[in-house]
Amino acid sequence: MARIKGGMNAKRKHKKVLKLAKGFRGSRSKQYRVAKQSVMRALTESYRGRKEKKRQFRELWITRINAACRLNDISYSKFMFGLKKANIVLNRKILADLAVSDEKAFSKLADTAKQNLK
Repeated sequence: MARIKGGMNAKRKHKKVLKLAKGFRGSRSKQYRVAKQSVMRALTESYRGRKEKKRQFRELWITRINAACRLNDISYSKFMFGLKKANIVLNRKILADLAVSDEKAFSKLADTAKQNLK
């Protein structure tokens, strides 16, 4: 029985990695061995970046809510606690959007939170 050589499979694997490395500088996009390392690192970084993006957005929303709360003479933590006591369930994304776009509605929420703290 004749031996089957692995040239086709290796070629396919190399092409896949080099396609992912397209746009990298120098040998990182030309040589398979270097490209493979760069692609592996890039893929792990992109996975980590998708998780970090969620953290950064939450941070931004909290900062925006806090700034709007300070304008209404209440701290962020007391505001959130007051909303929780008033059974108002709004996530931070919506609250941040209200703080930026609709200041009157946010000030009503702040007043509600203040009343429920007492």
